[in-house]
Amino acid sequence: MADAMKREGIPYDHVDANGGVGGNWYDGVFETTHIVSSKGTTAYADYPMPAEYPDFPSAEQMLAYLEAYARDRDLMGAMEFDKAVAHCHPNRDDTWDVTFDDNETRTYKGVVVCNGHHWKRRFPDVPGTFEGEYIHAKDYRRPEQLAGKRVLVVGAGNSASDIACEAARVGAGCDLSLRSGYWFMPKTAFGMALTDLPIWWMPVALQRIVLRGLIKVIIGDYRRYGLKKPNHRIFDRHPTYGTDLLNYLRLGKIHPREEIAQLEGDTVRFRDGTVGQYDMIVAATGYDYSFPFLPTGLIDVQGDVVQVYGGAFPDKVKNLYIIGASQPRGGFGRVVTPAARLYAKMMKLQDEIDHPIGAVLAWRNNPIPTSHLMDTESTRRRIALSHYLLPLLKRSGRRMADKVEREYWEPAKPPAIEAEAERSGSGKSAA
Repeated sequence: MADAMKREGIPYDHVDANGGVGGNWYDGVFETTHIVSSKGTTAYADYPMPAEYPDFPSAEQMLAYLEAYARDRDLMGAMEFDKAVAHCHPNRDDTWDVTFDDNETRTYKGVVVCNGHHWKRRFPDVPGTFEGEYIHAKDYRRPEQLAGKRVLVVGAGNSASDIACEAARVGAGCDLSLRSGYWFMPKTAFGMALTDLPIWWMPVALQRIVLRGLIKVIIGDYRRYGLKKPNHRIFDRHPTYGTDLLNYLRLGKIHPREEIAQLEGDTVRFRDGTVGQYDMIVAATGYDYSFPFLPTGLIDVQGDVVQVYGGAFPDKVKNLYIIGASQPRGGFGRVVTPAARLYAKMMKLQDEIDHPIGAVLAWRNNPIPTSHLMDTESTRRRIALSHYLLPLLKRSGRRMADKVEREYWEPAKPPAIEAEAERSGSGKSAA
């Protein structure tokens, strides 16, 4: 996003609460992580990964790639690390007061939020108390944490599968608690990464047919592994890529369990009445979207879907952009590059529209997606078309201004921010 804004000549400050580039790849994944989408679909569309990288790069390689991108695009000089945002507050003139955790306050033309969605831990709601070690998958870093322990992993997403396999290798035992059936996909087929197969241009219904066929041939019936049959369609929830977990199930190194019913000391009681004793529980149960630095009620989140229009634009305020709230089903690079360039152009277009762009899109009956998962290729096609529709959006904004009176969303400003703003006076003007 910073690169796209730079290309469009939009001045900006770039702050990050971490000590370096990379987000989760900097401090949020375990050491043995590898991406599940291929390097070809994960790399930025205009910045391929090094040829020597494997099909599924490691966490270390992903971090090196992002650092190289920031250096090569000359973005590092504009970044302020270890700079966390405490509050963002909209003003009547559509500017924003931003207060940082060191109490500095600056005034900006707008705020671009790229705080990700794999950081606020979601734990299962289970009665009782567990006396052993109870961590979230976010807190797992290296196999030594599992060594010699009886481990229960809750969930069957990509992180859950990887951690369960680690526990099967180095732990005293590993069980896997599942609430329902999951779709497990092979990471490769016909000697290619699954995300590189030429099927993703198809309509989603056809993708499902092809993938069900591949699963039937390569994996077979999940029930033969002791797992439940999925009760939802492929892509209604995020699938799990890789068959290592299935191999460990067949080896007897991992044992499937039902949903947890009760925690009792070091004992876990499951829905089917069985029990198990564990030293550690790892909750690989996902994350909640959260924007703690924005005013309460400004950005609504329903389930896993952030309620913004066009993938980034809230309808209540101007000059606020929520970037990356959707999750591509394959690699992110092929989508994020063209999307960022489109958003940068729309930021400039906002200057010519009285209402928030999100409000204009809502007025034009542009729907909010019903899922946080996006189909990569259809999204790319919509982005390409949207570049040609920007003049139409501009005309719609002007027609809306003629017909609908602008409403201002004004939350109460926290006293600490009000006092700091009075002390510091007017801040710098930048986007």
